[in-house]
Parts: sequence; structure tokens; C-alpha cells
Amino acid sequence: MAHNALVGPAADRTPRLGRPVAATAAVTEAGGVVLLLPDGETVSGRRASVRAHAAALPLARRLARVGRADGLVAHVVRYRGRGWNGADAQLAADARWAVAEAVRRYGDVPVCLAGLGMGARAALHAGGHPAVAAVLAIAPWLPEDDRAAEPEPVRQLVGRRVLVVHGTNDARTDPELSYRYAERAKKSNRDTCRFEVHTDGHALRQYQDEVRALAADFVLSTLFARPQSRPLADAMAAPPPLGLRMPLAAGFGGSSR
Repeated sequence: MAHNALVGPAADRTPRLGRPVAATAAVTEAGGVVLLLPDGETVSGRRASVRAHAAALPLARRLARVGRADGLVAHVVRYRGRGWNGADAQLAADARWAVAEAVRRYGDVPVCLAGLGMGARAALHAGGHPAVAAVLAIAPWLPEDDRAAEPEPVRQLVGRRVLVVHGTNDARTDPELSYRYAERAKKSNRDTCRFEVHTDGHALRQYQDEVRALAADFVLSTLFARPQSRPLADAMAAPPPLGLRMPLAAGFGGSSR
């Protein structure tokens, strides 16, 4: 795999936050920040995917719109490359950089990491940054269970609110692995829950409105103490397996989100 390593000109790339999504003017003061982490690939030395970045924009726009009154700023992180690349954990490193950059740019405000696919794994890994209040992992890519390998870390999530969302028909990332991860995380962090989107696939296209409404509910209630929906409150409070296999009901959020 040496030919895919991040070497040469690629090694000189730097991650970027860019402009806030849907901002009509330069943001001088923020009440909170949500960082969208796009999907990636297991091993790659290629530049970050334009398609993956574009796929994260609709959720970023939705969150920026519903959180505007509270001063929520949304950014889609531009990685150095698209590969996780084994022990380098490149996307997680870029996620940590993004949190530090958000703090530098906006000051002492709460941050939510919201990741998609491989970006969800990066969000979970980077969730230990002191500024992170919440982690949203959508269709997370997690490695197969291997007793010979170190398990995916969960202790860094203590003190954060964590929401995992996964389609039951996801053929790209195994929903059972995200359940097992959430089960381990719940043991050390009670503020962990997981929703299942029945019959939906990796991109969650069939219930995209419901997923975005749930994401908005989670982000706003966590960062700004807005009232949370009953399903989210129930999922957080319920013990496993109920709180980790909570079905996302069709029509969740209605038209208000």
C-alpha cells in the first residue's frame, strides 16, 4: 500500500475550514460551531473528495439555518486527503485540527462534530477535545471486530453527548458494528444513544428529512439547551438495547425542521 501513502506534494497539504456554510456575511461572533466531517476511504493518498464534501453540504445548510438565531456556525471540513490510512488516522487528525481552528477563530464556544461514514469515525476519535460537547456519527464506518487489535476507543467520549444514526440496510458500513460500538460507549458514557433507520441504506436517502431533523434536534438541544424531542430524550435515558436500537419514525420532525 506504499504507493497510496500520503507522501510528496500530498504531505504538504493542510486541512481547511473555509467559509461558514450559508453565512450571508463574515461571522464575527458565534454561539456554537458544528463541524461536518465528510466521508472518506480506508486507504488513499488522493486529494479529498469533492463529491463527499458536496454530500455533507445539505446537512450543514440545514443546521446553519435552524441554528441561526442561536449563532450556530457550520463548516464542512476540507481534509488533506481522503484516506484514513491505518495508524496515521489521517481524517481523525484533521478533525482534531478543525476543532482547534474553530476555537482559535470563534473562541470558547461549544463544538459539535458531525461525521458521515469514515468522517463519523473521525468524529468519534476526535471527540475528546475539550471544546467538543457533542458527537453525531451518521452511518459510521468502523473496523471489523478483531480480538488481536485494539478496540475502537470510547473513553474520549465521556462527558459528551453522542448520537449514532445508521440505516439497517447499509451495505457499505455494517450497522451491527455501530451497535456494538455504541454499546461499549454507553457503559462509560450514559449520554449515548443510537437510532436505526429501518430499510434505509448508507446514504439514508429514503429518510433524509427525518435524519436531518433528528440531527438538528440533537445539535440545538446540546449546544444551546433547546428542548429536545421525546424520542431523543427517551433514547438517551433508555438502557441497552432499547436506547441503542431506537427506530427513527417516518415523519419525525414534521415540516418545522
